[in-house]
Amino acid sequence: MRNLLQESPGSPFSIPISQNPNSSLKESGLLGSGLHNWLFECHGFLHNVTLILASLAFVLYLAFQAKKSVTKLSHGRSYIMIAYYGCLWLVSLLNLSWCCFQAWECTAGKELTWNILSLFTTSGMLFLEVSLIAFLLQGNYASGLEALTRTFAVSALIVGLDILLKAIYMFGLGIPLFIDSNEQQHHMKWSLWVVHRLVLTAVYGFILFMYHSKWRERLPARPAFYKYIVIMFTLNALALFACGLTVNGTDFGFWLYSTTIVCYHTFYLPLLYVTFLADFFQEDDLHLENVYYSEMKDAGFFDADWE
Repeated sequence: MRNLLQESPGSPFSIPISQNPNSSLKESGLLGSGLHNWLFECHGFLHNVTLILASLAFVLYLAFQAKKSVTKLSHGRSYIMIAYYGCLWLVSLLNLSWCCFQAWECTAGKELTWNILSLFTTSGMLFLEVSLIAFLLQGNYASGLEALTRTFAVSALIVGLDILLKAIYMFGLGIPLFIDSNEQQHHMKWSLWVVHRLVLTAVYGFILFMYHSKWRERLPARPAFYKYIVIMFTLNALALFACGLTVNGTDFGFWLYSTTIVCYHTFYLPLLYVTFLADFFQEDDLHLENVYYSEMKDAGFFDADWE
């Protein structure tokens, strides 16, 4: 690996990037060469195709369900659901773009564009994560404008601070946060990812602890939310472990970190949809309260009514 200093024309910002000297991403006008580079270069065929197909499939699913979803939203009049559905669409399109343009990471002249696209994509996904956590801690499905404002204000503040910190790293310190390489020169970069994953792991771990404590009643009594927290805690714990190994120069840590990134961009948005929105957009026209009633009935809450 070698470090290059890439400057954007007309921009005071410069970002040192890591580029594979064996990469075949050269200037070429041939369609076949461009397609080959798009699919095979940088991270490899399996990595690129997995991300592209998974993100495209989810966007197509949203598009196929769009008419029914909009009808349901217009009848439900839930501000939280309407706003969240709109955010999900926006972030899904950003994630699809991020997955399709993986080759930019290894293309000379595209490093700054790739970092900016990655910053917006990851920040959008983080916004969905934080807002769902903020909503989860409210204890139930809130539909009022006040609940929406409170949830999104907290999320925007946290994500805004995260964007500011990452922008300082990229444009102020010249650290290529989203140009992944197994070099040991950017210890500050991997240290930031350690802190980032540590915070997320701690938050999900705290909520998981709440589910097994006397404060469980403050959380939604829905198995889907508990499964979501377990999955996100596990993923962030693995990413934290991988970042720690990478900081210490372990190749396996870098491979594990890359795997967690693929899993996150492939499965997180569908997981979010299944956890938070799927019941709202259920096939029949039952109200969401009926879902809660069925779950409580299955748990035996109403057995005394039959005695």
